[in-house]
Amino acid sequence: MTTELDTFRTAVRRFVAAEVVPHQQRWRAQQHVDRALWRKAGELGLLLADVPDDFGGSGGTFAHQAVVFEELALAGDTAFGLHVHAIVAHYLLNHGTEEQKYKYLPRLANGDLIAAIAMSEPGAGSDLKGIRTTAVRTDLGYRLNGSKTFISNGFLADLVLVVARTDPAAGAKGISLMLLETANNPGFRVGRILEKMGQKGQDTCELFFDDAIVALQNVLGGEEGRGFAQLMTELPYERTIVGVAGVACIERALDLTITHARERRAFGQALIDMQNTRFVLAECKTEATVARVFIDRCIEDLVAGRMDTVRASMAKYWITDLQCKIVDRCLQLFGGYGYMLDYPITQMYLDARVQRIYGGANEIMKEIIARSL
Repeated sequence: MTTELDTFRTAVRRFVAAEVVPHQQRWRAQQHVDRALWRKAGELGLLLADVPDDFGGSGGTFAHQAVVFEELALAGDTAFGLHVHAIVAHYLLNHGTEEQKYKYLPRLANGDLIAAIAMSEPGAGSDLKGIRTTAVRTDLGYRLNGSKTFISNGFLADLVLVVARTDPAAGAKGISLMLLETANNPGFRVGRILEKMGQKGQDTCELFFDDAIVALQNVLGGEEGRGFAQLMTELPYERTIVGVAGVACIERALDLTITHARERRAFGQALIDMQNTRFVLAECKTEATVARVFIDRCIEDLVAGRMDTVRASMAKYWITDLQCKIVDRCLQLFGGYGYMLDYPITQMYLDARVQRIYGGANEIMKEIIARSL
């Protein structure tokens, strides 16, 4: 942290307190945030904090964007799909043509466009080589056919980065990333918002493509067959984001539980005066500190361009496993209240579980790490 980042954090915290926290219950009920939230965040430069101002971003580093992710997590938010939005922006920034960057990044930065990335299919999740959605080139553009599932921001998305096969016979080299605009695209259809165990305010949807049109110039990078390499390059960014949110959630769970343990009395004394409670919290605090040191190093390395796939996989798997473990141990100290949705720790328990699944299942992360040995 620096003085500049501290000042930025104060502004982000105020925004989250005013524009996010008061609406969380309503967003869970309607299963998506309000579109107006995106524009308000865009006005303050929060959507693409680490994208150069040449393309409409705020010109900061990943440290600035990490502050935004942390403040959302510390407020208990899992509805605002800014994480996916930022990931799509970085695909454009690092792999898009100049025309694609100038066309889309400023509108992603100001909130006029909301982005989603469509990888997972009913028969292909972490195994990207199993993708079956196809994009066939015609004189009028690419005809996209197939379906995607578990797509965050799917309900509101204006721009979807679709993983598709442009050459079914070429294996991994036949995969391309397509920039699909959803407006006035009759072949594109949004399915139902999926009913999830947690993160109910996040609009996670099924998407369907029945001869949906993608403009010829909207292959990411302007060349077919580069999709798999582009995905492999950008996955460390995504997985570091998951780790950043995980550590912030761990710290929030610990703070909530320490406060509860000081106030709650049982058998004539505060919970925190009981040895078992103190030992549990001591263990959790130690593990939280180790996780914080690790993720701070990961943020530094990402800013410096040193973050690799293996370390990002370590951060993603280890931190999210730890997040679920610590939230569970903290919930236990709330007793019966930990089973009531009125208590934030309960919502955190439900929201945390998917962290070990999306961004690549943790078992895949271990396989990536193992291959490096």
